[in-house]
Order: sequence, then structure tokens, then C-alpha cells
Amino acid sequence: MALIVQKYGGTSVGNPERIKNVAKRVAKFHAQGHQVVVVVSAMSGETNKLIALAKEISASPDPRELDQICSTGEQVTIGLLAMALKEIGVPARSYTGGQVKVLTDSTFTKARILSIDESNMRRDLDAGKVVVVAGFQGVDADGNITTLGRGGSDTSGVALAAALKADECQIYTDVDGVYTTDPRVVPEARKLDTITFEEMLEMASLGSKVLQIRSVEFAGKYKVKLRVLSSFQDEGEGTLITVEEDKNMEQPIISGIAFNRDEAKLTMLGVPDTPGIAYQILGAIADANVDVDMIIQNVGHDGTTDFSFTVNRGDFAKAQGILEGVKAKLGAREITGDNKICKVSAVGVGMRSHPGVASKMFKALADEGINIQMISTSEIKISVVLDEKYLELAVRVLHRAFGLDQAV
Repeated sequence: MALIVQKYGGTSVGNPERIKNVAKRVAKFHAQGHQVVVVVSAMSGETNKLIALAKEISASPDPRELDQICSTGEQVTIGLLAMALKEIGVPARSYTGGQVKVLTDSTFTKARILSIDESNMRRDLDAGKVVVVAGFQGVDADGNITTLGRGGSDTSGVALAAALKADECQIYTDVDGVYTTDPRVVPEARKLDTITFEEMLEMASLGSKVLQIRSVEFAGKYKVKLRVLSSFQDEGEGTLITVEEDKNMEQPIISGIAFNRDEAKLTMLGVPDTPGIAYQILGAIADANVDVDMIIQNVGHDGTTDFSFTVNRGDFAKAQGILEGVKAKLGAREITGDNKICKVSAVGVGMRSHPGVASKMFKALADEGINIQMISTSEIKISVVLDEKYLELAVRVLHRAFGLDQAV
């Protein structure tokens, strides 16, 4: 008997028929004697509808009240799934994040999990029940409902698996595993049998939508055995995310090509080239809870320099407004922005022991006439910022250049 946490995304529970199918899948595990905790998202499209409703009332909805609204999507799903399980003879009980209790900080719409009280879940599991928990949400110390940000149900699932010391956390989605890149962009993309936490963390942070980055961080930190599977296929082992890299000597240098369309670049021209300038610019951005990604500061000239960084496209206008205030304070010359860029990244632990990856990547892009605007590297990834119009071409070119379309 194993303790398994299963997480089902919005498309997996998108309508009553799909919820019934999830119930049948869960019932099979329960019948085999496993203890099962099921974490679910809101039905597909429901969170967007709730946000749209809020914005019909207020152009800038109060974050606390927005969390109150958005958390109801998952509450509907847990009730429906618990009912579906009972209809087929499986005892089940549903819990909201607050009922569990998933304790978070008070950063509404982007809350972080502080602790989880698993006692209620364990009591029900020991009584032979399937526990159904609302993903994406928790409660702060004052009893306010909080949400974990878009995609937060993955984080809920992994965090619950860590708290319960589950034998495996299975993430069911509309794809049957992690691919070398998005098959919708590159039809030749291959499903990976395994990928390391390091690689998956980079892929998630760089735009891969299969798993939310915080869920991978949780899984890596607490050594949660994590597997990505399709909720629409009964067969297949999916992709196992492991702590150790595959020692197979044929393991490719690059495991995948990730990309992100939701990028925007801001540049402050002619800022004083003095110590602390980066803090004065980015401190104000951080204070506004805007995440900064890539950063470039040019070589100083005549006592001034240019400072560029990227943010999520949704934060572009907000960040630009903040920079206007900083510009006057610093006496900078000009602010420019571009919200039509993208980021494309090559990821692989094989980079550690194989030189020449960057030159191969840059040559492949140059041969197609694709200009690189910014470059960022880590031990196992190389990211470039490009004009958005080149995104799909760049992904296809790099996927082919690193032989990812060929079976290992």
C-alpha cells in the first residue's frame, strides 16, 4: 500500500464527464489498497471568468477580495469530485485549503505556503476515505483566504505530498509527460522518460508550462518523487522527475528547449555609473512586487551607463511607470521599452561537461538571421532574448541543432 497524491489540472476536470473519469481513475488506485489524496484545480477557464467578473466591478481589484473570488473555482471542483467518487461507492471527503489547513503568508494573489496541518487528512485516509483538496489556495494567520498565483495547484499538490511524506506525487495534465519542447511548435518533439529536478526547474522558470516552478522547487527540496502523466490516457509511465541525472553515456547534452512569450524589456539610458545604481533602479521595482528576470548593465562611458532588464509582459506598464519616477531622481536621459520580445533557452545538465554549447546555439541562430538582444547563462542553461516574431523559428532551429528530434 502506498500513499499517493494526485493533482488534476483544469482541463482534466473541465466538465462533469471529465470529473467522472477522474473519479474512476482515483477509484482504481483506491481499490488497489492505496491511500489517495487528490488535489484539483478549478474547471478549465473558470478562474479567468472569475477574474473577468471582478474586473467588471473594478479595473484594479483589491487583492484580498480577488482571492476571495478566485478561490471559489476550486471549491466547486472538490465538491463535484467528492460527489462523483461517492456515486461509484468510494468514500471521499473534500477540503478547501483553509480547512486542511494550508497556512500561507498574506501576500494576496501570490501567497507562499508556510506550513500544512495534515492531521485531518491522515484521519480520513486511515478511515479508508479518499481526500479531495482544493489546490491553489490556503489561509493566512488572520484567517483570510489566499491564493498561490496562477498554476498554484501544482504547488499545492507537491506541498501536500511533502507534508504527508507521500510515496509519489502524480501530476495529471493534458499532456502525457515532459517534452523536449512544445509539440505544438515542433511536432518532432519527444517525450522524456526522465528529467532531473535541476533541468525541470530551469524549464519551468524559462517558460515550460507543464509544471509551475514553485512545485518543482518544493519537490526538489523535500525529495518528493514527482511524475507527470496524462489524465486522458490510461497507459504510459509519463515523465519521472528525479534527483540524480541519468548516468547513461548516451544522455544528450541538451534535454530541452524552453521558451516564454510573456517577456518585456525596459532600458534606462544615461544613468550615472556609480555604486548602488542597480539597487536604486531595481529596488523600486522589487518594492512594487514586480519580478525581474534578465539584467544587463553596459560598460560605462563618460560617467554614465545604460541599464536593461526584463519583466513579465503583464508588469510592463507598471514597471515603466515606476522607472519614470526613478528617472527624475537619478537624472537619467531616457527610458525605452519593448513588449514584443521573447526568451528562448537551451537546458541540460550535460553542459557541465561539454564545452561549445553556447557557440553552437549562437551559430544556429545566426545562420537563420536571428539577432540576439540579451544573453543569460547558468551552469545548465543558456537563455537569449529575441524579437518575438522569431520565437517559433528559433525553437525549431535549436531543437534540430541539438539533435532533440532524434531518439536517444
